[in-house]
This record gives sequence, C-alpha cells and structure tokens, in this order.
Amino acid sequence: MKIALSEVTKRFASTTAVDRISLEIADGELFTLLGPSGCGKTTLLRLIAGFAEVDAGEIRFGERRVERLPPYARNIGMVFQNYALWPHMTVRGNVTYGLRLRKLTGAEIARRLAAGLAKVNLTGLEDRYPGQLSGGQQQRVALARALVLNPDILLLDEPLSNLDAKIRVQVRGEIRALQQDLGITTVYVTHDQEEALSLSDRVAVMREGRVQQVATPKALYERPVNRFVADFVGTNNFIPGVVKERADGVAVVETALGALCARPGAPGPGAPCVLAVRPENVTLDGAGENVVAGRVRLASYLGNTLRYDVETAAGLVLKVDVGDPWQHEVLPAGHAVRVAFPASATLVLSHD
Repeated sequence: MKIALSEVTKRFASTTAVDRISLEIADGELFTLLGPSGCGKTTLLRLIAGFAEVDAGEIRFGERRVERLPPYARNIGMVFQNYALWPHMTVRGNVTYGLRLRKLTGAEIARRLAAGLAKVNLTGLEDRYPGQLSGGQQQRVALARALVLNPDILLLDEPLSNLDAKIRVQVRGEIRALQQDLGITTVYVTHDQEEALSLSDRVAVMREGRVQQVATPKALYERPVNRFVADFVGTNNFIPGVVKERADGVAVVETALGALCARPGAPGPGAPCVLAVRPENVTLDGAGENVVAGRVRLASYLGNTLRYDVETAAGLVLKVDVGDPWQHEVLPAGHAVRVAFPASATLVLSHD
C-alpha cells in the first residue's frame, strides 16, 4: 500500500510540530523517520495512524484519503515503544485481542494466532504472561498482535528503545527479515541512526518539524545535504572555510588548515562553507590530496576501531579511525603525525 503525504501540518498551541511535510512512501517499502527528540517524527507517525488529527494537508493510503478517518478505519498495525501489552492477559489473549473485537470465528482466531506467533518465533509461549517474557519476547508479542490483523500498513514507534544493545540488534534484524518476507509497507520511527541505516530502504531525516533529506541509507551517509544531516548521521570532522575556486570536479577551499580539495557542493566561489570528512576516510600515512600536520591528543580503543583525536596547529581537532587495531601499535599523546584525506571523501556543505 502506497502512502502519500501532502503539506501535512500539525500545531500544538504556538508550536508547529509537523511543518508542511510532503512525502511518498512506496508499496512494500520500509521507510524510517529519523531525528532527535522533539523533531516531530512520532507526531508524524501518529498523524499517519490517526491518533492525532492534521491541521492541514492530506494523507492518502493508495488512492484513498484517510486524514479524517479514525485509526480502526485505516487498516493499520501499530507497535508502540512501551509494547502496550495487557499484563493480566497471556500471550494468546494479547495477540488475539483485536481479532476478538472484530468478532471473528474461533477457528479463524486460532489460525491467525498460530500463524502470527510462528512469524515472530513465539510458538509454544501462548500461555505465558508478559511478566514471564524477556523484553525481546514482549516486543515480538506486540509485533504479532499488529500482524494478525492483516494490516495494509505497519507503523512502529521506537520499538527497540527499551531493549539492551545486543538484543536490539537481533530483533531489528528479525523485523527487517519479516517485513521483507511479508512485503508490507512499513513506517519506522527511531532516533538511532545505526538502526535507521541497517533497517531501511529509505530514510527521512527530520529537524524541528521539517524533513531535511530523504535518501537511501548509503546516499544519506555518503552525501548528506547539509551540516545537520552530516552531523546527525554518523561521525564527521567539520572544517570551516571559504570556497576559493571550482574546476574539473574539484573545489578548493581556504581553511585555517590551509587550502584543501574536496568534492564541490552548492556553495560557489567566495561563499563560506564547511568541509565534512568522516574519520574512517582520514589516515595517518600522510598520503593524499589533503595533508595536515598535528599531534595525537587522545587514543580511544573502540574494539573494531581505534580512534585518534589529532590536534592541529590551528587548534582544530580531527578524528582519525584506524580500522584494524590488532595490526596497529597505539601512538602516545603528543606524538607528531601527518593525517591525510582524499578530495573524493571530502564534502563541501553550506552552513545550516
């Protein structure tokens, strides 16, 4: 089921939580709304679900306008952040609650229950209560409860935020595999950029009620459109400067670190800008178009990565990632280094 939003707006008193958002979500797509707390992503999801009314704009499911329809008339499945399970009901009772409200036959309810639990690997746990389940199992119950309704659209509001890190990775993989198997259009809300990148077909990054960029995870990470997106999605080094010239697919930017080369962006010659280069694209070998001298200020061991903070003579600190710490002897604080990064991995971005 395709979803189309046109100029959707929601205000709370003097605050505009969702500001004229237009989006198209393809049939069968897993589309993520990503952004910091208070950016409007959950409010937008609630507008799609029908738990809040739009102040302006249209929402269409396929060819049908739904912005004035109640949630039960939209044929959606919703998974909440806090699971919203009835503690006095068993898994069976929770999963079949919506089916019983629809007054389906006992045989049909039993069939859907069995199919729903099988999809989320909970077969055999029908008679347990939520308090007897782990957090990951409770989340699967909430997911099964949504899926047994055979919804056209699945909506998930930060469904993994209450799980510990290892279980979160496991469950998000299960959600993605299940969504692909079912081919159901899914809108997923999270503030976790790693979660968004690993799960999504496309991601919309939101800020203060507006969409900053819509792109595939790869494009979002490698080609952010502004500093906010570049800063929110992953880690970046930011180097302020002024565009000096653009020629042959390369921009030369004058910075406190000297003239640096980068992929050209929107700012033209003479315009202030910021260069963005990710730590994994910076090396300590001093070989590349852009070479900067500095001294190690800090080394942080992150398991699969060793991250250096290198302070330059201009006082700017650059983060450098060494991707194979096993083969690298840690450099002490104060050690002189020459960091380098290629123009192809350096973006010219406008100031926000």
